[in-house]
Amino acid sequence: MSTDATPEYDYEELGLVAGLEIHQQLDTETKLFCDSPTVERDPEESDRSITRKLHPTKSELGELDDAAMEESRVDREFTYLAYDTTCLVEEDDEPPRRVDGEALSVALQIADLLDLSVVDQAHVMRKLVIDGSNTSGFQRSILLGQDGEIETESGSVSVVDLMLEEESAKRVEETDDGVVYSLDRLGVPLVEIGTGPDIRSPEGARQAAERIGMLLRSTGAVKRGLGTIRQDVNVSIEEGARVEVKGVQDLQGIEDIVRGEVGRQAELLGIRDELRERDASVGDVADVTDVFADTESGVIRGALDAGGKVTAAPLFGFDGLVGREIQPDRRLGTELSDHAKRHGAGGIFHTDELPAYGVTEAEVDALRDAVGAGEGDAVAIVAADPETADLAIEAAAERAETAIEGVPEETRGANDDGTTRYLRPLPGAARMYPETDVPPVEPDPSDVETPELLDEKAARYADEFGLDAGLAEQVAFGQRFPLFEAAVERGVDPTFAASTLASTTTEIRRDGAPVEALSDDHFLALFDLVEDGDLAKEGVPEVLTTLAEDPELSAAEAVEEAGLSGVSEDEVREAVAEVVERNADQIEAEGMGAFSGLMGEAMGALRGKADGEVVSDVLREEIGKRS
Repeated sequence: MSTDATPEYDYEELGLVAGLEIHQQLDTETKLFCDSPTVERDPEESDRSITRKLHPTKSELGELDDAAMEESRVDREFTYLAYDTTCLVEEDDEPPRRVDGEALSVALQIADLLDLSVVDQAHVMRKLVIDGSNTSGFQRSILLGQDGEIETESGSVSVVDLMLEEESAKRVEETDDGVVYSLDRLGVPLVEIGTGPDIRSPEGARQAAERIGMLLRSTGAVKRGLGTIRQDVNVSIEEGARVEVKGVQDLQGIEDIVRGEVGRQAELLGIRDELRERDASVGDVADVTDVFADTESGVIRGALDAGGKVTAAPLFGFDGLVGREIQPDRRLGTELSDHAKRHGAGGIFHTDELPAYGVTEAEVDALRDAVGAGEGDAVAIVAADPETADLAIEAAAERAETAIEGVPEETRGANDDGTTRYLRPLPGAARMYPETDVPPVEPDPSDVETPELLDEKAARYADEFGLDAGLAEQVAFGQRFPLFEAAVERGVDPTFAASTLASTTTEIRRDGAPVEALSDDHFLALFDLVEDGDLAKEGVPEVLTTLAEDPELSAAEAVEEAGLSGVSEDEVREAVAEVVERNADQIEAEGMGAFSGLMGEAMGALRGKADGEVVSDVLREEIGKRS
């Protein structure tokens, strides 16, 4: 959803309050509680699988979490793809080991950058999760720091806490029976950063996320790429409710989500007011299968022919409001449908949109009569197998009752277009309880150094190495800044190293080269070849492309593969002399003015095998002989 399509609101008047939860994977060698590597695997590499069903468990106080209970009502099984790198902890076949030291060190650096007070003793907790994303049915989480603060253009934002956690398993696909997950991601160290409810505008939410992201990347020890960082946004307005929107992938998306959620809550409050004026209510659900005994609606007919039934909920006073839009292309009826889908139904039909979908006007009239709905009322129906139809219509009816109260507190998922969908109720305190298999940790903040911030690093690169400001910022904010510093330390020209890492890799990526396959060792070996005169700088793009396409090659082998082995000065002179001879008339007419055009031709003839400065010197000398 673009911001142009979203109405602007007076956020202060509406009482907007927002906060962020930032989840960032750490780039450590091993996972948080075992020695498995933190590398991503292709599902096709899996050598075995595990299948389980998960059920909620009670907390220490004997309480059950509402979100876990609703999740458990969905009858699914979960399949986990395991690999030769999967450990028994990930399979939930042995207790977790001690907290990974590298992950703890990086998390303490992050705590320092966020100005957090680090706890004296950190205890591992279990967070109940039964959506299948953890084989054990819970996620292990450690509170490391509290009471921090960041500065943004819109003002200060408090940082409530910093958690060090296990990343969840990666969802691969949904099947008829349930969900398939991959265990390569499960257990990767993850920090969760929660801000206070201090954000008062969509722009402020983006600025806070941007600042936190910069601080995280300043450590040089966080993973980059799609899915390695996720933002959840908590949004509420006055008279509305706290809603957690999960899975926002980019900074602009944060602005869109906040704007969209403000609009959704404002529209729901408007619907609430109108429902109250109408003295609206939700009636008892009913079996209305007989109404559709001879229906020609494909959806309903298919359900009935499979032994299903049609259930209905009368919505007294709801006429015209079930179909009212609350976000672009999403209506109150969509909200009811989201709840029905959670229980296995394909969705709902409602009388604000009927007759349609093969349902006739006569059937609509009969439906109203069957549930006692009058002219100002609406009716929602579900067609499915008997158990699903009963559960789904009850869920839709409960959501309709909530519409009379206003905005429900809930967890929602971010859609690609900036709208959101219902996921589950907000989790409560009952989902957390102590992990007894891992001893407490006593973190020592004095053991870590404060990382240099990326904006400070860019300024230093420009000053210390004489880089152009734009190039300095590119390499400082890029993923490979530690590699740049290592290259410069071993004597590589800073401008050449920076332009190779920031610009050349971008260019060959645009041409389709899989640059993510390039390792630090590839670059350092390539830099050595250039420094030793075994490869011209002009040949670097082609050699990098060759290495990216076949990373098993050494840099020297890639030079050979690309046909770019260095040439002697005599060979350069011979190639340049041929170019000069072919263009003798132009040189006679223009003299040294022909240099620029002939330089390109000479470099093309040598195909990057010779350094540009050497070719330039020889060309000037050869032109001078003829002019």
